[in-house]
Amino acid sequence: MTATRTLTVVTAGALLAVTLAHKRPWQHAEAAALTVGYLPVTCHLTCPVTAFATRTTTTSTRFDSQRFSEFPTVVEALKARKIDATFLLAPLAMVLREQGVPIHIVYLGHRDGSTVIVRKASRANTLRDLKGAVFARPSRFSNQYLVITKLMADEGMAPGDLQFVDLPPPDMPAALAAGTIDAYFVGEPFAARSELLGTGRVLYHAKDIWPHFVSCVLVVRDELIRDHPEIVRDLVRGIAESGEWAERHRLDAARVAARKEYYNQDPELLAFVLTHPADRVSYRGLTPTDEDLRSIMRYAIQAGILTHPIDLGSLVDRRFIPEHIEAAKISIGAD
Repeated sequence: MTATRTLTVVTAGALLAVTLAHKRPWQHAEAAALTVGYLPVTCHLTCPVTAFATRTTTTSTRFDSQRFSEFPTVVEALKARKIDATFLLAPLAMVLREQGVPIHIVYLGHRDGSTVIVRKASRANTLRDLKGAVFARPSRFSNQYLVITKLMADEGMAPGDLQFVDLPPPDMPAALAAGTIDAYFVGEPFAARSELLGTGRVLYHAKDIWPHFVSCVLVVRDELIRDHPEIVRDLVRGIAESGEWAERHRLDAARVAARKEYYNQDPELLAFVLTHPADRVSYRGLTPTDEDLRSIMRYAIQAGILTHPIDLGSLVDRRFIPEHIEAAKISIGAD
């Protein structure tokens, strides 16, 4: 009888475990499984869609998704290797890399898909009109914060003209409705929720301020890249193909992501985000370019988030991005 053992790469949630023969990695192995972290924002929609896709098709790696409500918890899990792959705020990924956390950016999560919301009754037509307002951001390490600080400078505002507070994205609509904040900038659908509740209105879409805006990236720990590059390749392809499928099937993508095991949100809310307007968020063109990353880095340095530019070779690894991207084959009727 052939001796077997189990190799564990991810240490929490659905573990990455495969049965190996003769201690020779990945020969005659059963399908591996990798858990990927995300927040229930449309910037991360390809994560649950990829997880759903691997339940309905035969793939060499099964992907499971782990939902978080805030980025600090994601960072703790990533540092502790409770997860080896996750979607993360782009400036935060840079900060972690600067701190020596062994991660690389391997893909983007989206383009655009964030919105500045003000109270429905607000008379503000520009950011300058919000001088003195309490303004919520996902984190001081968020790209939303960098974009707003850039816009403040462009409009001649001083750094203290807005009172920034950090809030988990799911808490922002209720805070706006309660009057504890005056405005916020966040990944969808937490801006659209205030729209549909009638408590908020759009001041800016991210694409109006920074065309092809990127707030979140897909990061993978270097140990996984080193030891199991085939899994990283499967992951990036899965995310890319899920993005192409979502572009072609936006209403179905809303139905998948809204499921209880993923976002646990109203599918009508997600459908609104993905169709009003149709380019509110995009899941194409997700290769991280040098221009994307240098722009984020430059504003992060200006905001005091980074101390110096990071060498792109130590930050991004594009080896796993497929040259040709087909839409994932997804059966919505599957359990």
